[in-house]
Amino acid sequence: ACICEKNKRVTNCRLSDGVCWCDSFGSGLSVNCNTLTSKCLLMKAEMTHSKSGRREKPKDAFENTDGLYDPECENTGVFKAKQCNGTTCWCVNTAGVRRTDKHDADLKCNQLVRTTWIIIEMKHAERNTPLNADSLQKFFKETITNRYMLDGRYISSVLYEKPYITIDLKQNSSDKTSGDVDIADVAYYFEKDVKGDSIFRNNELNVSIDNEMLRFEKTVVYYVDEIAPEFSMKTLTPGLIAVIVVVVIAIVAAIVVLVSSNK
Repeated sequence: ACICEKNKRVTNCRLSDGVCWCDSFGSGLSVNCNTLTSKCLLMKAEMTHSKSGRREKPKDAFENTDGLYDPECENTGVFKAKQCNGTTCWCVNTAGVRRTDKHDADLKCNQLVRTTWIIIEMKHAERNTPLNADSLQKFFKETITNRYMLDGRYISSVLYEKPYITIDLKQNSSDKTSGDVDIADVAYYFEKDVKGDSIFRNNELNVSIDNEMLRFEKTVVYYVDEIAPEFSMKTLTPGLIAVIVVVVIAIVAAIVVLVSSNK
């Protein structure tokens, strides 16, 4: 027997060639405890726990357009492109986030569209003085590379504009090698850590900048896919509109910069 340090929602752990392998709750699929478990299997395990009433509830609401759902995962642990709840179906991206309107069971999702850019926006609690931007950047870059095993080249920026901290993770399918963890899994582990509902076993994340503990009031995660989502404006929820607005603002800002520099 062995202990899965990186995932507390597993059972039947055993050592094989020095690697701890365990069965994930809900799916029964084997996971390698030397690396992060995929977001799809984690969500499935969490839903299994919530049904049994054993799950400890996080303090904050789960920030997602549709909340937590019981996903269908491939045997590799990735999300199936088409997800259904009864007779209602929708298409998702590699982060398991809905990218189409909801339809009946005839819906076709031809491919699992890759999320290439994840924006994590956190607002820290009120304070008189701003944090040291260099210390903050160093802390988050080191945490993401060490705790979540993400290669530093996928962390495109850590920006601090008091009281907001914005972390950009970018990973195209052409960049990602088989040994690399996926940014969608990293973002899910990170979001759970920040909200006090860590997936790690007995290893809470303490955000400490220059020996000062940091508390967060709000954390929102935005997803940008390599192919634009397919929503009709009528059915958009405010959260999804926010994601699209973020992308549109970024595009408009780029156009404004181009126009300004051409003058």
